[in-house]
Amino acid sequence: MKPVIYWAGDSTVKQNDITSYPQTGIGQGFPLYVKKGIFIDNRAENGRSSKSFIDEGILDTIARDIKEGDFLFIQFGHNDEKPDEERHTEAFGSYQEYLKQYIKTATDKGAYPVLITSLYRRQFQEDGKTLVPDTHKNYPEAMIALAKECNVPVIDLCSLSKELIEKNGPEVSKRWFMHLPAGRYPNYPDGKADNSHLVYEGCVVFAGLIAGELRKLGGVYEELLIPADGEKENPALLID
Repeated sequence: MKPVIYWAGDSTVKQNDITSYPQTGIGQGFPLYVKKGIFIDNRAENGRSSKSFIDEGILDTIARDIKEGDFLFIQFGHNDEKPDEERHTEAFGSYQEYLKQYIKTATDKGAYPVLITSLYRRQFQEDGKTLVPDTHKNYPEAMIALAKECNVPVIDLCSLSKELIEKNGPEVSKRWFMHLPAGRYPNYPDGKADNSHLVYEGCVVFAGLIAGELRKLGGVYEELLIPADGEKENPALLID
C-alpha cells in the first residue's frame, strides 16, 4: 500500500477551491513532484496556527486516519505570530510544545513527521533588492531548534524562499503571489496586492523547493518523488 502525505498548516499550503481562485496553496502544486499512486490529503485551513489547528480538533482527524508509513508535513508560523488569544503562541515556548503534538501524532502511528518553516513574505525594502528582515520573527528558528531536539527532518522553506525571491527580484516574484488586477477575477473584482499568498505559478515554484529538500534527505523521503532528470533547475523557474 502506497503512503499518504498529510498536510497540517495554514492558508499558504491549503487546498483551495473555485471560491478563492486564483489563490493556490503550496500543497496544490506539490502533487506535480510526487509519484503516481501516492495520495495527498491536505487538511490545512486558512488562518490557523499550531494552536488553533489543535484546539479546533483538526489534528484529531489526522490522528484518526494516519497510518504506519504515511507522512505528516507540518507547516505553521504565519498565524502563531498573531496577537489574538485563539491563535498566538510563544516561539520558544508554546509554539514548540504544540509542534511536539504533531510530531507525536505521526510517530505514535509509525508515520514520518516533516517540519516546514513558513513561506517568506514578499516585502521588499526601499532598495528594491532585499526583503524586509525577519518577517516571521523567531518562529522559523524555534522550529529548526525543535527539529534538532526531536531528531526529525525540517525543511527551512523560510530561508529558501527568501533567497529565491531576492534572487529573482520584485517583478518576477510578483508573478508568484496574489498581485491581481481589478476586473480580471470575479472573486477579487477590485484586484488585490497580497505578498503572503500564492497563485498557481508560485505554488509550483515553492513546492519545488520542498521537493528538492526531500530529495536531499534521501531514503523514504526521496522515494515519494518522481525521479530527478539530472540536475536541471526546477522547470517552474525557467521564465523570461
